[in-house]
Amino acid sequence: MARITDARVVVSSPGRNYVTLVVETSDGLVGVGDATLNGRELAVASYLRDHLCPLLTGRDPARIEDTWQYLYKGAYWRRGPVTMTAIAAVDVALWDIKGKVAGLPVYQLLGGAARDGVMVYGHADGRDVPELLDRFAEYLDQGYKAVRIQAAVPGLAKTYGVAPRDGLMYEPANSNLPDEGSWESSAYLDFAPSVFEAVRDRFGFGVHLLHDVHHRLTPIEAARLGKDLEPFRPFWIEDATPAEDQSAFRTIRAHTTTPLAVGEVLNSIWDVQTLITERLIDYVRTSVSHTGGISHLRKLYSLAELYGVRSGAHGAGDLSPIAHAAALHLDLAIPNFGIQEYMGHRDPAGEVFRTSYTFDDGHMHPADLPGIGVEFDEAAAGRFPYEPRYLPVNRRLDGTVHDW
Repeated sequence: MARITDARVVVSSPGRNYVTLVVETSDGLVGVGDATLNGRELAVASYLRDHLCPLLTGRDPARIEDTWQYLYKGAYWRRGPVTMTAIAAVDVALWDIKGKVAGLPVYQLLGGAARDGVMVYGHADGRDVPELLDRFAEYLDQGYKAVRIQAAVPGLAKTYGVAPRDGLMYEPANSNLPDEGSWESSAYLDFAPSVFEAVRDRFGFGVHLLHDVHHRLTPIEAARLGKDLEPFRPFWIEDATPAEDQSAFRTIRAHTTTPLAVGEVLNSIWDVQTLITERLIDYVRTSVSHTGGISHLRKLYSLAELYGVRSGAHGAGDLSPIAHAAALHLDLAIPNFGIQEYMGHRDPAGEVFRTSYTFDDGHMHPADLPGIGVEFDEAAAGRFPYEPRYLPVNRRLDGTVHDW
């Protein structure tokens, strides 16, 4: 019987910071998992290195569910982003190994493909509406069927989701201290409907439009936005209000038929239980890497299926290619798939993570290699040491700290 012989953590920064767990077995197989928690990477690295990895040596890698329960219930201090991200890395690494033992891609172990491909959406943004429209056209030329739209709000110095045109990312901050943004809800609420109107006027209704509010509105403000956007038929509005208060979505739901998506900052089935069982959302956006891995997220999706809620997993660039591949395997297998976010990864990430997933005509496929289908080059990762980075902090125009 095979046993886990080594589990080690690699923190690297090939374009941005990633935390990778490498698990080796006595029969020579290697599994990898993503443990990246953007802006708090070293907290998860320590949790793994100092607390979980010593528990893995000698365990049977085939007992994935038992290991999950052991690490979750055995900690006593449950849930939360650090714990669930660390457990997720172990879980995905063990699924990767199980696929390699079986000689099958992970989605086959989950019951096989429920669809031919996974519809993904990209991110179009602009410093003004004309620039956004040009970027949107580029995504259509690439074959995307769904695109997230974000544009700078007039009167605000910075707007979430709008990347600077100097090659830098809009997050995380590109300094050793958090960048600070500015926000005013009234300006945004007046402006956002005009962005949707401009996109629909130019491109029509044959493409899905998504939009991220990023937790910045009160429930009644979010309700107003949803109602104002109804004529433009958004695929969803995402994270309309801070997700910790699940009851807030009752107010939004009562005032608009615009589909609602939430969940990227939530970490367990219990964090979304009310949202799902009361049908307060249409799409749940928790991610493989932050929600306990494939094992736990699959259970969450099964609960969502009972209530007509579909998946829309978080897939920003701060999740490594390992996480994206794992998400694609789960997306392909579940019956209630909705859509998958795909921001891609900038070079030199490709030197460290060699992927096999493919994109064609707005859809992705995880490929048919055994396991997850991502090869991690540990030697290459060593060329890109960790760089301290923080997520931004947001303030209202009067200086009050606000949700970023």
